[in-house]
This record gives sequence, structure tokens and C-alpha cells, in this order.
Amino acid sequence: MQTLINEYALFKDFAYSYKLGPKDLILTNQSLYEAFISPVDIPSIVIFREQFGRGEPNDEMINAIILHIEQYDFERVVAIGGGSIVDIAKLLVLEGVNDIVNIFEQKQACNKNKELIVVPTTCGTGSEVTNISIVEIKSKQTKLGLANDAILPDDAILIPELLRGLPFKYFMTSAIDALIHATEALVSPKATPYTDLFSRSAIQSIVTIFQGIVSHGEDYRMDYLAEMLRASNQAGIAFGNAGVGAVHALSYPLGAAYHVPHGEANFQFFISVLNLYQKYSPEGKIKDLCLLLASILDVKPSEAVESLDALLKQLITKPRLHEYGMKEEEIDIFVDRVITQQQRLLKNNYTALTRTDMESIYRNLY
Repeated sequence: MQTLINEYALFKDFAYSYKLGPKDLILTNQSLYEAFISPVDIPSIVIFREQFGRGEPNDEMINAIILHIEQYDFERVVAIGGGSIVDIAKLLVLEGVNDIVNIFEQKQACNKNKELIVVPTTCGTGSEVTNISIVEIKSKQTKLGLANDAILPDDAILIPELLRGLPFKYFMTSAIDALIHATEALVSPKATPYTDLFSRSAIQSIVTIFQGIVSHGEDYRMDYLAEMLRASNQAGIAFGNAGVGAVHALSYPLGAAYHVPHGEANFQFFISVLNLYQKYSPEGKIKDLCLLLASILDVKPSEAVESLDALLKQLITKPRLHEYGMKEEEIDIFVDRVITQQQRLLKNNYTALTRTDMESIYRNLY
């Protein structure tokens, strides 16, 4: 199975081309609906994610949505939104699910019985081309990932118009998330020459646009929305095949416990992980990454990670972990959760990180 990727300048062009109608269930936010969907006047079933809770998706929220949509007769699920909406929508195409915890704990098979169309409205997740859904499981106080081809979207639709209302902070956190996807995929032990092509292209585009924003201001991004969407999509293809690693693994306990947005949580750990990779194995794929970054940033390869960090800090603030409410005694708890619950990600690390390494990262950022 593969995802068909299409791009349209305007939402109305997509709606007419795909003949959205009464057999389509659209999952979106009310603000997106009012700005882009309502004016097109399509007769689809529409539900708003915020009816069922706010923040990043969790098992209780998704179970409530599953119960709610039992009243509708539909054949396609159309996700129009950011990563949270996409992660939820992927689970709505599965048959016979009453409690999604059973799916994440592999107590129930994933059987797809609906088509899935994904329209991203941020430039970060790449989730429109992956078979992965990330959800907070409240009873475990962490996020878990489901990777299964049954939830791979049938169609991914890129519409630059939909990014125009995205506030700068969310543009940045999602774009940094895309950069991290591309970077972790590039140094992953599962990387291939083909995933490297997508990773390198995404890194080149994203970092170059970031440089433009620093030089010319926040509005600079408006001329590059299509390019950012494509870069996010490329990063999604890369990590969908090569995987992500320790940056994501370390971020999940923080995001789940203190509801830190996904891209922002990843940014916390990004540079710290790269520095350890460089320390432990400087001659492998991390060297290729530094050479690429050095060429974009016009610095020496030895200065590449530090220069990238300086660039990102000009675009978004990076609080200390305690500023989110995290307590020092939670460092050991978070490391335990990473080790016991995120082995799916840790096996994609460029080099192995010890428990001491992970404790050190949390403590230095605390």
C-alpha cells in the first residue's frame, strides 16, 4: 500500500476534485471549518475535535469520538488539521474498536474499513505519509506510538492556503518538528540512500527558510508555505521509512505529563542528543549531517550543531524544563518511562545512549 500525494493551491479545488459529499466524515477544528470549509458549502459530516477535549490526543478523547461517530454512515475519513487531528483520524478508520488502548497494547488487530484522506494544516508532522499514530495513554502517563500499515493514509493533500492562518509560534514548532524528523531519519541505522535524499532535501529547505525569517522577519514565511509543506512531507517520507529516535523518545514523557506541544518538546532535546551522537561516533552519519548543515549555515563542520542551535533560538524560546512544572525528582521517573515504553524509538538511535546519558540530558535541561 502507498499514499497518493496531491497538491492544490486552494481548499475549494481539493473539495471539488475529490467530490467531498455526504459519505465523508471530516474531522477538523471549528476555526479551520469557518475559514476554509464552510465557504465551499460541501454536504459532508463534520465533527470538531475540540468538542471532545483540548490538548494533544489521549485515549479518553479518542474513545469518546469513536462512540460519537457510530451514529453516522460514512465511507471516507477526511482529516483537516495538525498532527493531533491526523493521529486521531488514523484510528477512526479501524473496524470494531471500542477502546484504543487495546490497539496500542496490541490486544486487538488493526483492520481498516474506511478510506483515509489527510490534509495537513501545519508544516511539521509529516503524518500524512506515515503509518504512525501517537497518543497519550493516561493510565501510563506517557505517549505511545502505533505503527501499522492499516492506518497509512490513502491520500495526502498539500494545500498551502491552509497554512496562512497558522500563528508564527505554531509555524515554528511544527517546522522544527519537521527538521527533527529529517535529521533523526538521516542518522538512523535504518536510513537508506533513498530516505537520505528526502532527509537532505527537507533539511536544506527548512534551514534555508529559517535563515530567511531571521534576516527578513516573520512574514517572510508567507512566500514559502508550499515549500515548507513539501519539506515536511519529505521529512515524513524519510522518517516513515527510517524512523526517529532518542529526541522523540525523551520528549514523550515531558509532553504527556505537562502537555508541551510535540514540536516544542522535541526541540528541548534535539541539540543535546546530537551533541552526544557527535561525541560517541563522530565519523559516521553525524559527520554527513554536520557537513550538510555547515554548507547551509556557512560555518565549519565542527561548529554546525552549535550554529544550528543558535539559529533556532533566534526563532523560538527554549524554556528550562522546570518552567513547564517538571520536578527534579521526575528525572528518574521520565528516564524509566523512556527505557520501558519507548524501545520502538530507542532502537533507531544513531548510537546507543545509556541511562546515565539520558539522565544527564534531562538534568542539564532542567
